[in-house]
Amino acid sequence: MSLFAVSLAWGQTATPLAKDSIPVTKDTVVPKKDKYGLRVGVDLFKLSRSFYDSNYRGLELTGDFRLTRKHYLAVELGNEKKTVQEDHFNFTTNGSFIRVGFDYNSYENWTGMNNQVYTGLRYGFSTFSQTLNSYSIYSPYNIFPIPLITPNTEFSGLTAHWAEVVAGVKAEIFTNFFMGFSFRLNYLISEKKPETFANLYIPGFNRTYEGRFGVGFNYTISYLVPLFKVTVKDAATLEKERKAKEAAKAKKMEAKLAREAKKKR
Repeated sequence: MSLFAVSLAWGQTATPLAKDSIPVTKDTVVPKKDKYGLRVGVDLFKLSRSFYDSNYRGLELTGDFRLTRKHYLAVELGNEKKTVQEDHFNFTTNGSFIRVGFDYNSYENWTGMNNQVYTGLRYGFSTFSQTLNSYSIYSPYNIFPIPLITPNTEFSGLTAHWAEVVAGVKAEIFTNFFMGFSFRLNYLISEKKPETFANLYIPGFNRTYEGRFGVGFNYTISYLVPLFKVTVKDAATLEKERKAKEAAKAKKMEAKLAREAKKKR
């Protein structure tokens, strides 16, 4: 009986747990941040072709730097040496090239993703030489064997300028590691040719066929060196900043009109 009385008295005198003393956790939205930095890579297509094609040696390095959320400054540079056998002559092209331009990423990434589905433009420049290894004189009459002439004449100091339209994809396979590919449509702006034949192959531009157009393809692996991060503003923040700018502009205009009215008085 005494124990019941003591417990009842303690229950009546005990202070109930205050509502405010219960810790309440609030949901916090972590702001989205995009990585900005320098991405460097290599064209696996040209690199692998050098192993299985005895008439080709090539290397292309790629790089891009993020300027804004959607825009990237891009550059590719490399060297190619290719021997081509045509119907009546054989020649070797050897030279270096560089392409500079920008990419626009049309893909809307989720939080933490850095993938790209992009289009872009490039300006390309190449300096190279052409070596005429051998040729034969065409004759519609094959009565006698056609002699093969091997002058091994080199034409150096050749150049070419062109423009490119690029479309491609880059996907982040591991943290900061990317795989990608791109297709290119090239238009030859100007070129310096050898005296005896046309530039049928230009390093960085590829085969010219019989006109000013060419096509290209690359398959790359690259690594992003993160330099800094930028917080991505949501739609509400952007709208708030827009209204604030409009309000400041309107206030500035009102002040200007007030000064002009004061001068007229």
